[in-house]
Amino acid sequence: MTILTDLRDRTSTWHRPSAYFAGVLAVAAVGCIALLLLDQRTLLGAPIWAKPFKFAISGSLYFFTWSWLVSLLPRFRRGAGIATDVALVLFGGEYVLIVFQAVRGRASHFNNATPFDAALFQVMGVMVAALWVATLVLTVLLMFSRIADRATYWAVRTGAVVSLIGAGLGALMVGPTPQQSASLKATGMSDLVGAHSVGVTDGGPGLPLLGWSTTGGDLRIPHFIGMHALQALPLLALGLGLLATRLPRLRESAVRTRLVWVGSAGYAGLVALVAWQAERGESLVHPGGATLTALALLVGAVALGGLVAVYRPARELAR
Repeated sequence: MTILTDLRDRTSTWHRPSAYFAGVLAVAAVGCIALLLLDQRTLLGAPIWAKPFKFAISGSLYFFTWSWLVSLLPRFRRGAGIATDVALVLFGGEYVLIVFQAVRGRASHFNNATPFDAALFQVMGVMVAALWVATLVLTVLLMFSRIADRATYWAVRTGAVVSLIGAGLGALMVGPTPQQSASLKATGMSDLVGAHSVGVTDGGPGLPLLGWSTTGGDLRIPHFIGMHALQALPLLALGLGLLATRLPRLRESAVRTRLVWVGSAGYAGLVALVAWQAERGESLVHPGGATLTALALLVGAVALGGLVAVYRPARELAR
């Protein structure tokens, strides 16, 4: 059997539209790389094609994962398929507008410079809100999935819930900053309404390609990390399963399941930590004493939880 045939057999029950859409976004990401090299324009200090590239990568991972997750449902698969179709149409519409604004050399998010730009952002806002609702429906339906491996069973559920929370953190960015509120009060106008940076203006120094602020807080960080729990936690379960072939202790389902619980709690704690850090206007790369203390406590709690999970006497976990 060829690799291609084996892959086709393994994915035959996956949700096809979202799998194809994930592939389209992957191709779009490659196209954005070419445009980053050919089009040297910048916007708010970042390459103009950086945002379409990041959205393409994130969306591709998101819909590839949901294509698999929908296949795990013994019931409600049709409803989940419809919700996934709605989600991909909404994300596709938002992505088209992001690319459209990049072609125009205009900001796609928070843009209030002209009535047309403001209208586009309002449409995007409606799309994002509806996308969150569609994801909520999918997350609820996912609770009815049946997975033989207990570690994966819990990794999928906790990953979906944390991802939903991470997506919702995007709402923290849409309110006007104090400077924008002052401008709106004084003149009734502000070119931008909303921001991802805290304590500094958008467009300052940032990490390469990611663009996350190196001088202030950045709300994109908890948003990004939270959303991709959908991939990180199932990958944790997969990694534990692979390690079980070499580490006898991990061959016990109860041990791997407890480790997934610890990993899920630690991941949720990390999302909360970077959200707290960003809200205080503190850069990810320049953490203060309070952040480092909280991080040390989190790491210690996860390490201790991991030890307890591994060395606690195993027993069968109830479904």
